[in-house]
Amino acid sequence: MSLFWIILAAVGGFLVFRQVFLARRGLDLPAARAALQSGAAVLVDVREPEEWRGGVAKEAALLPLSDLRGARTQWRAFLARHPGKKLLLYCQSGMRSGMAAAQLRGEGVDAVNVGSLGDWDRAGWPVVSPKA
Repeated sequence: MSLFWIILAAVGGFLVFRQVFLARRGLDLPAARAALQSGAAVLVDVREPEEWRGGVAKEAALLPLSDLRGARTQWRAFLARHPGKKLLLYCQSGMRSGMAAAQLRGEGVDAVNVGSLGDWDRAGWPVVSPKA
């Protein structure tokens, strides 16, 4: 295979990865906020606990991606408490929330990536210290 085709395949793979995990958002932020306010959706921070110390979106459930991919000690109970709700997932950059949303959709859960904590903060929506 020529070097041109290898480079083309690598660039194409990166663009697909970027679209699926980084750029793809399930809802824009105003629509996400409306879904939360109506009670149709629940906001979830999928970052790891040590990352929450810097702040979390107000009213977000704190459920790490590692638990979703592991024992699900927290996720199992959370999903049982919110059947039929749309899950709006965010993380630091939007990448892990994209992966979590894809995994949950594969399991039949209505989950979307709404981006990053920074997106919420820049939109002027409350970012607070996490509850102990």
